[in-house]
Amino acid sequence: MTIRVNNGAPAAPAGFGWPSAARMAQITPAAPRAEVQVRFPDGAILQGPPGATLEEFARVANPDPAVPIVAALVEGELQELGLRVTRDLDVAWIDMSSQDGMRIYRRSLTFLMATAVSELFPGVRLYVDYSMTFGGLFCRLGRATPVTSEELAMLEARMHELAAADLPIQRFEVPIEQAIAEFQARGDQEKANLMIGAAASGKQGVAIYQLRAYRNHFHGYMTPSTGYLRWFDLVPYSAAGAGFVLHYPRRQDPTLLSPFRDVPRLAQVFQEYREWLERIGVENLPALNRTIDDGRIREVVLVAEALHEQRIAAIASAIALHSGEIGMALIAGPSSSGKTTFARRLAVQLLANGLQPVALGLDNWFVDRQHTPRDADGNPDFEALGAIDLALFNQQLNQLMAGETVTLPHFNFYTGQRQQGETLRITPQHVILIEGIHGLNPALAPQLPSQRIFRIYISALTQLNLDRHNRVSTTDTRMIRRIVRDAARRGYSAADTIDRWPSVQRGEWQWIFPFQEHADVMFNSALAYELAVLRPLAEPLLLAVEPDAPQRVEADRLLSLLRWFTPVPGDLVPDNSILREFIGGSNMEDFMPWKRRQDEGVKG
Repeated sequence: MTIRVNNGAPAAPAGFGWPSAARMAQITPAAPRAEVQVRFPDGAILQGPPGATLEEFARVANPDPAVPIVAALVEGELQELGLRVTRDLDVAWIDMSSQDGMRIYRRSLTFLMATAVSELFPGVRLYVDYSMTFGGLFCRLGRATPVTSEELAMLEARMHELAAADLPIQRFEVPIEQAIAEFQARGDQEKANLMIGAAASGKQGVAIYQLRAYRNHFHGYMTPSTGYLRWFDLVPYSAAGAGFVLHYPRRQDPTLLSPFRDVPRLAQVFQEYREWLERIGVENLPALNRTIDDGRIREVVLVAEALHEQRIAAIASAIALHSGEIGMALIAGPSSSGKTTFARRLAVQLLANGLQPVALGLDNWFVDRQHTPRDADGNPDFEALGAIDLALFNQQLNQLMAGETVTLPHFNFYTGQRQQGETLRITPQHVILIEGIHGLNPALAPQLPSQRIFRIYISALTQLNLDRHNRVSTTDTRMIRRIVRDAARRGYSAADTIDRWPSVQRGEWQWIFPFQEHADVMFNSALAYELAVLRPLAEPLLLAVEPDAPQRVEADRLLSLLRWFTPVPGDLVPDNSILREFIGGSNMEDFMPWKRRQDEGVKG
């Protein structure tokens, strides 16, 4: 019995774009007597034998998809294509152009790479450290000698060979004790420690994936076979330590491998943070959980915060060293990076260096609302560079840095109109601080002398991973921060924040990430311990997302990530920490020295 459309017509033959028919024949079960239905959002229905996989239904529903289907939403839950259909189901396909689909592709590609490493370099450990932003993961081999160009070519060739063979990627659900014993038996104590921590938190079972003879745990779903993994290459990379980049497509164009785009300054920040984590013995999640269990988490908190203070002080000192030249610091970074608290802590350090910080809001130079550019939905796009009166901004900043008295604009968000604001005059001892998403964009201040501008990029560049193969993405850290802050400060539910996040990301990819390498300095606002603190605050918010809500899939994904972390009480967090911007209780909220100086007559 074969899968067919509900009206009895024969199914279209599978076309190019799907794994081999030979492998599909191997996994098709014997034909039973009854049939099950798979229903789709457009009203289409397929019928087939109970026990057929979602992959088999997908091949019939989309015989030649332009973008590969890699998973499915089944009754509102994300599922692998290897799921066997035993009853009637409502299904929506997930392809590589979606965030979940690209995560699955990237994770499966990493598993393919780990398999190839195990076969070519037995006993050598593969480390997947961080994202290179534009479709790449920085990786390295855990040995004294760096990977050679010949070895990298061999590794890439083996990966392509495995992909072309369309080998099954098998999933096994095993008891947690069995997984611990398996990893310990092969000398992989890091993975065993991850499983031990999961067992201590009540986890009963874990997924183990197998490709050929290679078995490992990966956090999240996989493609059914290697035949899906066609678009990748390996790029040698030594800008931040000896290693290489696993280069893959971006989801916006998932079947096109664009030229590799280097981000050396960002890579250097990641490398520095990794080395620092290793120095304090918190190189991965099991190590962090161990410090919590051993009662040493306060030490980790204090050292992590000291590192932040050290970096902020160094940035202030760099500005002070050129105080006669630098008149303005532009601060930019993606959502929930901690820009506000960073700017205030930078102001403290500038004061300590004998300078006077003056904070100005970029949004006060917004054009009147009727002139604001519109987004694709016809709504005012306040994130567009065209929403700012660039001519007036450049004119007034030039006047201020020349020592002239200037009456600044003030944008009234209620009326949507610009009105007269405060009058300001600064001296050579003042430094203007401007925080905004366009701070690194050269088009923001083309008329200002470049030597008078100090550009700072800030982001939560998470380097603490679950283990050497399972990353914690910077995006997830920032989203969890925002979920907690939005609930406490803005009255938004977790579902609201999750729903808005794609729009936030579109703005970041358009206006922030392309310009991050233009910064004079980068500040990593990530804290090694923060997800342990955020877990007890974010968990109830994520659990409150309705079971049938479209945001439930993302809520479940974030919950599954947080549950690896042993929770830590928030009272360990110092009052001036960047993390306080999200969990509350910051002593920096009312710290505005520029207002104090205004009261004393310096401004106006």
